[in-house]
Amino acid sequence: MGELVDFFVRSRNFILFILLEVLCFYFIINTSNYWSATYFNTSNRYAARVLAWSNAANEYARLAQVNADLATENQRLNTQLTQLLQSKPLSPDEYKADSTFAGRFNFTVAKVVNNTTQFANNYITIDKGTNDGIRPGMGVISPTGVVGKVKVCNQHFSVITSILHSDFLVSSQLVKAKEIGSAKWDGGDPHLIKLNDIAISRDKPIAKGDSVVTSEFNSTFPPNVLVGRVRSVGIQPNQTFHDITLNLATNFSNLSFVYVVENRLKDQQEQLEKQVESEK
Repeated sequence: MGELVDFFVRSRNFILFILLEVLCFYFIINTSNYWSATYFNTSNRYAARVLAWSNAANEYARLAQVNADLATENQRLNTQLTQLLQSKPLSPDEYKADSTFAGRFNFTVAKVVNNTTQFANNYITIDKGTNDGIRPGMGVISPTGVVGKVKVCNQHFSVITSILHSDFLVSSQLVKAKEIGSAKWDGGDPHLIKLNDIAISRDKPIAKGDSVVTSEFNSTFPPNVLVGRVRSVGIQPNQTFHDITLNLATNFSNLSFVYVVENRLKDQQEQLEKQVESEK
């Protein structure tokens, strides 16, 4: 307390000068219309700038929550869209799945906490585990396309085998040509992937820009989830299959939220198929 009193005593002349300056500005502003208007306009301009900076800072701080809310909303829309596409026929003569089959897919939103793209075998870690109903073998997608498949889980986290993995395959279909093949990463550019096993056919030419989606022939992903779009089309040396390169739909360099896909009928399907295989 004594040091504070000493400070005011030592600085009394300077403090008095500041108080007199403030008093002078007060009288000038209040006795002159010109300076009053100038002060009003200037103070409002700087106050508006400070308020704009404050609002921008608050909006930036809320981006994480906004992204989380959007991911949750996308989860709900994904569920409804998948069920609608499976249950509603496109024409009167088209096959219509029953309600149980159409609603077999369930989506759980999760946040990416670790992600690699620079290795031959890449993995992704998410913040959902067995406590949230996540199990190994479930498919994982992003708002833009296929991501991978759950490899291992504990109570609170799961590790995903990324589509950027040398052993990962996903059954895929060209939308326009209707041909089905396997999408597989070649270990190179993390933005590109190969579409294999598409036989050369003059009746079904492959066009650049054609979309490639997940096919009906897998129990991990819902059908029609985007895998990528055709970047280039060539011919393999054996002259039998196309050499097709796709631009991946998912950008793994800024992956934030994903959706874990549960196929509630997967165990029943695989159990029956294994039973048939064992009887051969």
